[in-house]
Amino acid sequence: MDIDKTNSDWSEQEIQAAVDAYLDMLQREKKGLKINKAHENRVLREGPLSGRTKGSVEFRMQNISTVLMELNQERIIGYKPAKNVGANVVRSIREALDAYNHMASPEDFEPTADEAVLEQRALKLEKHPLKTPPRGIENPQQSPSTGKAYIRDPEVRAWVRQQAKGVCEGCGQPAPFQINETPFLEVHHVKHLAHQGSDRPSNAVALCPNCHRRCHHSSDKQAFTDALYDRVKRLVREP
Repeated sequence: MDIDKTNSDWSEQEIQAAVDAYLDMLQREKKGLKINKAHENRVLREGPLSGRTKGSVEFRMQNISTVLMELNQERIIGYKPAKNVGANVVRSIREALDAYNHMASPEDFEPTADEAVLEQRALKLEKHPLKTPPRGIENPQQSPSTGKAYIRDPEVRAWVRQQAKGVCEGCGQPAPFQINETPFLEVHHVKHLAHQGSDRPSNAVALCPNCHRRCHHSSDKQAFTDALYDRVKRLVREP
């Protein structure tokens, strides 16, 4: 039977948090990155699953593997599918998977040089909590088809805007407006891609349109850019 070790049913929010964390780990595993299950378990118990035990969270991850296997979808290798998962748990996990998949699919994480596609993918990813900084692209290449546009990582754009939380990282003011209930901020590469800058979180900031233009066109653009390194602690000057 599907017995929760804390002796209480899981809420929809808890199930969603577990599914979100599981699928985030699965995406990293697909990219060839190592995942630390014990660390992820602890992070969940320190946050949205604070009322659960280590074993309870581990068992829930095995439940998710079971449901994914039944749906003929990939699962995390280290989470062996559990047996005899209760019908209510299966239904809750499927609903959480549907909610996640509505927002993001594997192709939404694929880098692209098409600005419209990049933004569309980033907006979908931005609706899903991205718990760790994406690796991004160290040396972005120009698209062979256009010869001008650079191939960029939509997850970097989404993560940087999530970190900004709707506030311009240049002037500290709220985004000037929203699009589909999402604050409008533009992601700027502090060292420009054309100058061999990376497409990584350590080289990207979320700016309002005014600050973005200021970085490119104002008479004090260099001083303003220098100030960004002091204001945004994740930024690293690239050679």
